[in-house]
Formats: sequence, C-alpha cells, structure tokens
Amino acid sequence: MSPVGWVAGQARLYEESGGTRGTTISGAPCLLLDYRGRRSGQWRRTVLIYRRSGESFLVVASNGGADNHPLWYRGIQENPDVRVRVGIHRFAARARVLSREEKADVWTSLVDVFAPYATYQRKTSRDIPVVRLHPAEGRASE
Repeated sequence: MSPVGWVAGQARLYEESGGTRGTTISGAPCLLLDYRGRRSGQWRRTVLIYRRSGESFLVVASNGGADNHPLWYRGIQENPDVRVRVGIHRFAARARVLSREEKADVWTSLVDVFAPYATYQRKTSRDIPVVRLHPAEGRASE
C-alpha cells in the first residue's frame, strides 16, 4: 500500500468496493496500479489518474510536480510487469515509458483529463514521464 495516507485510503476503498467506489480523483478517472518495489521486490499499490488510449491506459508520473520521480515509476523501470484494476476489471499489463515525441502527442489530452498536470510540469525541471499500461493478454475488459 502507498505510504501516502490519502492514497492508501483511496486504494483500500477502491479495492474493498470491488472497483465501484473511489474511482475518481477531483473528477478524473483513476485506476489501481500494483507494481514491484525496485529494492524489495514486494508488490506495492498506488492510485493513478488515467486516460484511455485504445487498448492501453496512459498514466503520468507527476509526483505533484516534485523534482523526484514517484516510487511507482522507479519500480516499473526495474520491473515493467504490473497488475492494473480499472473499475471492476483487473488485468496484467506491461508498462512502457513514452518517448518525448510520443508524450508530446498525448500531453494536451492528459492535461484535459487533469488540468494540474500543466502546473506540475512548470513547477519542476524534471521532464514528467508518461507511461503506457498495455494489457498483457490482449484487450482490457470494458
């Protein structure tokens, strides 16, 4: 579970409700991402805002505009095989960081989903990564 109190609480609500509650943050859709900790190898969970992109889901490693990457991002760099829950659907996925060009193509649409991303990017000198979560077994359930 996330060390951040509100994230852990929302993740618990999301999971315990079977994916029917806790599915938004400030009106934006969110998913649960289970990833392996880069040092411990233990499964961890976080809540992330997403945008659907075909069969995949795009998530932003914003960390609120902090100058360091979030723990989940560092974890997926070590082990890109993750588990995702979107609403009532659960599936294995592969995480891939978008190139700068790919990010440029989708950034505006991500800011449309969650406007604070633009402020977060201005707040840090770090180029905030965008990650594609692609279902490992074909199409994610609707």
